[in-house]
Amino acid sequence: MKHVIHSVATATALTISGLMASSGPAQAYQVDCAILLCLAGGWPASAPCAHARAVFIRRITPWPIEPPLQIWRCPMGVSFNDPSPMSPMERLNDTTFRDPPEPQESTPIPLVHVQADEQADIDISGDAFDFVRSIRVYHIQYRQHENRDGDCNRSDSTRLGSYGVQGDYRWTRSTVGQVPAASGLSIPNGCGSYFYRSVFVDWRDHAGNYGSEEVRY
Repeated sequence: MKHVIHSVATATALTISGLMASSGPAQAYQVDCAILLCLAGGWPASAPCAHARAVFIRRITPWPIEPPLQIWRCPMGVSFNDPSPMSPMERLNDTTFRDPPEPQESTPIPLVHVQADEQADIDISGDAFDFVRSIRVYHIQYRQHENRDGDCNRSDSTRLGSYGVQGDYRWTRSTVGQVPAASGLSIPNGCGSYFYRSVFVDWRDHAGNYGSEEVRY
């Protein structure tokens, strides 16, 4: 399965460029299919996967801080009724490369919610999709300083965005102690004056390779 996903991701890098040319509402789900494929394959070096990764990072860049992968916008289950059933990754590849639907003038542009109850339209609970659940988004907001009385005042409003079993996205409380070492966060010893605010995202591709990005603001 790992080889299949990497091969599909590489194929994506070669053929998805035509789909990336349009950024209208009808293209939104194709971008998320591309993010899913490119992330699984370790972001193959190509302009299309670079575009998918740029969208992935732009979504966590304030404001608002959005789910970087919106898997509910990638209809992987559309081919379930085909005469020859395909695997989930084959359906994903087919969906990504199919001709885009004609835009409907009467259809409003959907709003993207910061926290989403939506989820994948197929069962992704198996380990083939563990890479989706590996994505973590840390909204880091930390401050410390010593007051006039010599007391150390610390404020930690860090939150964690993560994906559930079926790709639903949730924010929960976290702490700077949970932030991965790959972040630029570096709290000094004692109570030296320090302020840090960023959005940090990390993940593992289907082969288990680690990656991360951080946006300071």
